[in-house]
Amino acid sequence: MSREGTLLTPQFARLRTIDTRCCIVDDGSASLNTSRRHSVKAETLIIVNPVAGGGRAGRMQHIVARYFSDHEGRVDFAVSKSTEDFRSLAMQAIAGEYRYVIALGGDGAFHHLVEAAFGSSVILGFLPAGNGNDIAEGLNIPRDLIEAAHAFLYGHPRAIDVVRVNFIAEGATSSTAIFIGAGGLGLDAEAAQLANTRFRTWPGVTRYIGGALWARRKFKSIELDATMDGESWRGRVLFAAVANAPCYGSGVRIAPSAKMDDGWLEVTLVQEMPLTRLLEAIPMVLRTGDIRWPELRRYRCRSVTFKTDRPALVHGDGEILGDSPVNFEIVPGTVQIMLPRKT
Repeated sequence: MSREGTLLTPQFARLRTIDTRCCIVDDGSASLNTSRRHSVKAETLIIVNPVAGGGRAGRMQHIVARYFSDHEGRVDFAVSKSTEDFRSLAMQAIAGEYRYVIALGGDGAFHHLVEAAFGSSVILGFLPAGNGNDIAEGLNIPRDLIEAAHAFLYGHPRAIDVVRVNFIAEGATSSTAIFIGAGGLGLDAEAAQLANTRFRTWPGVTRYIGGALWARRKFKSIELDATMDGESWRGRVLFAAVANAPCYGSGVRIAPSAKMDDGWLEVTLVQEMPLTRLLEAIPMVLRTGDIRWPELRRYRCRSVTFKTDRPALVHGDGEILGDSPVNFEIVPGTVQIMLPRKT
């Protein structure tokens, strides 16, 4: 079957094909050239999570398609039916002939796209349509979908770091996972789990805050043994955050100085504190994240290992990944993402 106007397999539900204009330069990178254009076959696939953002992604799909069409872009679409289906579509796209693959959805959708693309040369894009969009903020991708589509068409690819999560059993790595934004273990992981279940219908950051306050009622602090690039710390914590991006939980600025392409992890250890103190911190983490309390310890490192006195949930990009003990390591420049040009 001809590549033009088709999808990788019959499982891809193509909704529309429109003309992509892009120029491949000699060094193997890709850039969009508005002055010297030529017609090419569809090299771009947009995978849609139609339920993201309370259905916003699905509602905006035709508007995104029209924008690409109006700007002489040729793309294929595939609509996922579930999380597992999105993963499957992403893996097929990365393994196939598409040069660019875009997620139209929330942070979870882009997380699964990064999982599929890890170690490949495919260039990714993100049209953020979720409730949180913390990854988009860290990447400086506009939250307005038309502006984000424009940034993809007229942006440039940049190498972005990824966090590899190594789960440890009997002293050896038993399984691995990755994330691109922020994660950690303890109370914040429990909050993330509740945000996606009990409080998933709540708007924006209230899902995460509601989850954190609900979990805090019965949550007991964790005895943590942390090793960060050879430096050790031991004590009791409510949670330990590991960030590649400044925000998680739909706007909680857990690591305001984090950059997604600098080759460093930002680690925040939050020690035991009363509920009233946590409530006091909420407006601060939503505004700037610049909290300088003795209960908070911040570190920059390339690798951190957490051992706990009991298994603690571990999350990344809002997804539950496993349980401690666990190691997090930065993998610099692992994925190529089309981002707005710096002005």
